Amino acid sequence: MKSTSTNVKAAQCFSASSRKQQLKQQLAQSRAATLTLFEGVDHETFCYQAHPEFSPIGWHLGHIGLIEAHWLLERSGRRSPLVPAYRRLFVADGLPKAQRKNLPTFSQICDSLQLIREQVLLYLEEAPLDQQEWLWHWIIQHEAQHAETITWVLHLQRGRSPWLGRFSPISSHQTPLSSTTGPTSDMVLVEAGYFVQGNNSINALDNEKSVHQVHLEAYWIDRYPVTCREYRAFMAAGGYRNSCWWSAEGWAWLQANPVSQPLYWDAAADDHPVCGVSWYEAEAFAHFAGKRLPTEAEWEKAASWNSGGARQQTYPWGEAEPTARHCNHSNNTGQTTPVNHYTAGQGPYGCYDMLGNVWEWTATWFHPYKNFTSYPYAGYSMAYFDNQHRVLKGGSWASRSPVLRSAFRNWYHPGIRQHFAGFRCAQNWNA
Repeated sequence: MKSTSTNVKAAQCFSASSRKQQLKQQLAQSRAATLTLFEGVDHETFCYQAHPEFSPIGWHLGHIGLIEAHWLLERSGRRSPLVPAYRRLFVADGLPKAQRKNLPTFSQICDSLQLIREQVLLYLEEAPLDQQEWLWHWIIQHEAQHAETITWVLHLQRGRSPWLGRFSPISSHQTPLSSTTGPTSDMVLVEAGYFVQGNNSINALDNEKSVHQVHLEAYWIDRYPVTCREYRAFMAAGGYRNSCWWSAEGWAWLQANPVSQPLYWDAAADDHPVCGVSWYEAEAFAHFAGKRLPTEAEWEKAASWNSGGARQQTYPWGEAEPTARHCNHSNNTGQTTPVNHYTAGQGPYGCYDMLGNVWEWTATWFHPYKNFTSYPYAGYSMAYFDNQHRVLKGGSWASRSPVLRSAFRNWYHPGIRQHFAGFRCAQNWNA
């Protein structure tokens, strides 16, 4: 009969083996999804800088491989660099964005990705997973984040090449996911009290830690993200011409960036969420509607707090991982969808679309939680704790499952509108 210690050791080995197999599957799925984004892309599009603030899509692909090799092979496995010639080109603090257009071919970068991945999988067999599993999850999420950036940089290139039309938003009357009955702009009440915010799980990023209690007064929050139909009323009322709804900073931004509609505006998609708005535009609409933007804590409580069980949920619907039944994500549709389509994805208070479809601006500046510790390097989050970046929550239709959770925090400067962002509004309970 085997001893207890032998049984425990066998169980631990099986557990590590199972976790490593899961990581292999996630790595493979992530890479396959990333490479799908490049189907039909010519070299000009691959190297084209669509916006001064964002690198070409080919740079992002090379950067994904460089980071994987750096953290898993070089820093953790103590290996020598596999493709040293690419280091300065693809490191984030290397060449300025304007100088990232002279790239190797897609085929050459794919060869380097394959070389790196083969060595990564060999290293995984011997990797001390108990000490570094969080890093493998970080690598998978890093690729997911850059893949989403690739998707919206491709959107910025619409019209340059005929094939890019496949990334264009599809009007609600053209999609099988049209809404049968238009959503109303009703709000749900979230009761006063404490809730648990943050994330301590193995896949938590540094800025999500640590879990902590927050007390909030009662408030109202929109059941749905603001739709194109609702936003059209703001536009028709002179929303982009009347300063009374804008903050001083927002009006200054609008004068410097004279826009008259969201970046990804689709006039026929009434029940879809408005997409491609800056924080300033979201704030102005909220004032127009007699509401305000929710704080990050208010948004997260509405998305994750099961008041009946007094417990935090990973996803609005519970603990089951996201599927096509729950929300619009992972490029499953290639567009936004009606905000009331995913009934299975409702949150504990009855809110729809809190994960997927569009990122949602909040009123909160990106900041560290108490006892914040940076990893895997200080610049990942810490550099943005500067009161210049607002928190976004929830993910978009291009966000992959590894970054879809209620605790995940995204952040951008309030003037950015190129990412797939919308918003929902809130009100004080006694307003």
